[in-house]
Amino acid sequence: MILDKIVELALEEDLSLGDITSDTIFTPENQARAVIRAKEDLVLCGMEIARQVFHAVDPQITFTPLHHDGEDIKKGDVVLELTGSTLAILKAERTALNFMQRLSGIASTSRAFAQIGQKYGVMIVDTRKTQPGLRRLDKYAVRVGGCRNHRISLADSVMIKDNHIAAAGSIAQAVAKIKSVIGHTPKIEVETTNLAEVQEALDAGADIIMLDNMTPAQITKCKELINGRAIVEVSGGVNAQNLEAYCQAKPDVISMGALTHSIIAKDLSLKIVEYIR
Repeated sequence: MILDKIVELALEEDLSLGDITSDTIFTPENQARAVIRAKEDLVLCGMEIARQVFHAVDPQITFTPLHHDGEDIKKGDVVLELTGSTLAILKAERTALNFMQRLSGIASTSRAFAQIGQKYGVMIVDTRKTQPGLRRLDKYAVRVGGCRNHRISLADSVMIKDNHIAAAGSIAQAVAKIKSVIGHTPKIEVETTNLAEVQEALDAGADIIMLDNMTPAQITKCKELINGRAIVEVSGGVNAQNLEAYCQAKPDVISMGALTHSIIAKDLSLKIVEYIR
């Protein structure tokens, strides 16, 4: 259902007033065969959403995947073939490619980051810094690449951040309020920025302590203080250039907005390779 809504909105951007170029050149009887090819190395992602795009425009299009999400694709590889209405293929082309390019970019980055985390036994997870309206797709691509998901929505887990703490008065007061209402079952995560806040979170009974915007050296000191009494999550300022240094500090989890918020799309293109009639 969610994918249906996403596809509908995406196609509306291109097709709400028709396609003046393709509708003028071709008729519904014109048929063609096309391929989508990788123009660089990538981790493939977005095949199902691409299929839904093409079939939303014309259910009669034959969509033949030659590779699957999660596969390492080399530059020049054909990832899928399409046969059917020339009009429909051209009308769906850009929308399908936009999804595939973004999701393959996320999956490719996630694969690279996951491999670094695995070297040190550190779990790499995403954040909610996703494209508005596309969060489930973005987070799916993160999983395809080998990283894991943090919260999908605000209802998924308790995370007490700086603004909660400021408005509540203290870490202790925020945690106490949570515990008085929701009971003992959900885990409670608290964001901290220094050793004093880490100690306050420990005293309050936090299950997960996020070390926000700290250096690897600061993380090491905080880990010594925590000493296994809570899960240690690191977040803030972690990117491709410094990820390994943060992994060497051996937190349990590193959450990275860079998995989704500033991703570079991978290059794929659609080409008509045969005009059938």
